[in-house]
Amino acid sequence: MLCENKLGALGLLLTDSLENISDGLSLSATALLLSLFYHPEATATELAKIVGVSQPTAVRVLDGLVARGLIKRKDRAGRITLLGITAAGRKRAQALQVRRLRATKILLSALTAAERKNFERTLDKLLASATSSRAFARTTCRLCDHALCDGPLCPIGTRATEIERRAQSLSKEK
Repeated sequence: MLCENKLGALGLLLTDSLENISDGLSLSATALLLSLFYHPEATATELAKIVGVSQPTAVRVLDGLVARGLIKRKDRAGRITLLGITAAGRKRAQALQVRRLRATKILLSALTAAERKNFERTLDKLLASATSSRAFARTTCRLCDHALCDGPLCPIGTRATEIERRAQSLSKEK
């Protein structure tokens, strides 16, 4: 139970550090802005699923981001409105990502290069084992810098792809 307790403390430490770098945005607003940065022209419903909030909550938070000039409502296709990120929103998202990575780098600086490599392997194993679907992957990686951790470098995305391929293989067998 000691390891589990310590892992929980690490989770809170990371959450607190994310709140400290959010530059006045809530964690939901930060996640929605970064999600739109990496998934341009999404809808409020799509973003709500990625971030893991209800659609009404997403709309309320997105309204605040529109008011701040960070995102804009774009074309409307029937009842669906696409959202886009503004130049100010892109700049803010990039700055948030830099601060997020700097905060985690400071935490990891306590490890030697060898310890960090071992920790990364362990982290990959834990993240992959927790992954249950593509939707889970999108939600879990909602704050990730997708340029750094993509394709085979992403244990979560790789595991989600394996799950999808296995499901396709099983459906073809039937």
